[in-house]
Amino acid sequence: MTQPGKSKIDIEKLKVEGNQLVDKIKEIINEGTARRVIIKKDEKTMLEVPLAVGVGGATAAILLAPVLAAVGAFAALVSDVDVVVERPASVVKETADDEE
Repeated sequence: MTQPGKSKIDIEKLKVEGNQLVDKIKEIINEGTARRVIIKKDEKTMLEVPLAVGVGGATAAILLAPVLAAVGAFAALVSDVDVVVERPASVVKETADDEE
């Protein structure tokens, strides 16, 4: 059931090697379409990062530098993690339409 005033969210789940985690998080941030990134290990949430939609590139890198440092430290300790990316449904639909 959809509540009035609430936008739909699409969730993408990615399997990422620990050594590629920081690069993948930077890539997601630079896209500027994600609302939230959740890093899970064995179905346990290890880190949850809310992101501002539309903030990408250098601005996000500066604002999220401490978060990326924490992700890098975490990545050194793990081998495989799941990265869950939440995006507004309208953004995902527009991206899919652009690829056609």
